[in-house]
Amino acid sequence: MRRAILAALALLAASGVSPLAADTPLPAQPLAYTQLADPAQEARAKALMETLRCLVCQGQSIADSDASMAGDMRALVRQRIAAGESPAAIRRWLISRYGDYVSYDPPLSGATWPLYLAPILLLLAGIWIARASFRKRRR
Repeated sequence: MRRAILAALALLAASGVSPLAADTPLPAQPLAYTQLADPAQEARAKALMETLRCLVCQGQSIADSDASMAGDMRALVRQRIAAGESPAAIRRWLISRYGDYVSYDPPLSGATWPLYLAPILLLLAGIWIARASFRKRRR
């Protein structure tokens, strides 16, 4: 019994420490929280950042996330925009590095076709069920 209590306490203590260790103590990248001097470049960078998913938070864009990885990605986007690279090229590079999940609008491929097909199939199933239900009521 005593071992079980100690194991539970150790697990509880370890679960409390892990969120603290999830973020890095290193300082943020120079352009993570600093806008570019050129407003047109900053607008392109901001538009791109809003379409990229934070890989740590997973529910936020890198523009909205406070995770250190999102800050690194924001800095990378701003550096590449400042160097003259197009947002489409930066997006392709990030997708090749992190996979389709980094984009809120993944391209249609063998792995993502269920994402595009599922809403249509669910809508058709709902229409079919509603139609069958209305037919039963008429009788």
